[in-house]
Amino acid sequence: MTNYYSFSGTVTAISDFFTGQRSEMEGCNKLFTVEDESGLIVNFVVTPSTYFINQETVMIGDKVTGYYDGDLPAILIYPPQYQALVMVKEYPDRNVKVSYFDHQLISSDGQLQLHLTPYTPVLMSNGQLFSKYPGNRDLVVIYGPATRSIPAQTTPYRIVVLC
Repeated sequence: MTNYYSFSGTVTAISDFFTGQRSEMEGCNKLFTVEDESGLIVNFVVTPSTYFINQETVMIGDKVTGYYDGDLPAILIYPPQYQALVMVKEYPDRNVKVSYFDHQLISSDGQLQLHLTPYTPVLMSNGQLFSKYPGNRDLVVIYGPATRSIPAQTTPYRIVVLC
């Protein structure tokens, strides 16, 4: 179970991130600088294993949310720098929740409960169908409207299991 933290803002810079690995890995890692509305800045290290919904290309000026493991140690620099596990390009008609969901499909923060239908696509991050029950796993949930209850309840458009 990963303890997901997030930071949302506008991408202000994208650059190559050198890791000191082999030359064939050069250009495979990026540094996304994200600034929120109050001027706070976070740098996200984006690697080939970072999950992007629909493999969307992110450009400077896009509004994004980066999710990272809040339990990992972070170097004490400003701006803070985190390894991005999931990057979400924001759209007004789409909600995304990245969290651990228990057996009842309630997120670890208790804010969202999922209701599955036989038509809810449950996929792995590589786009293949996931054949087991998605409870007790880390999930990326793409959804639209939700109730105003606590927890909010929704029928997701799609679920991605972070295996």
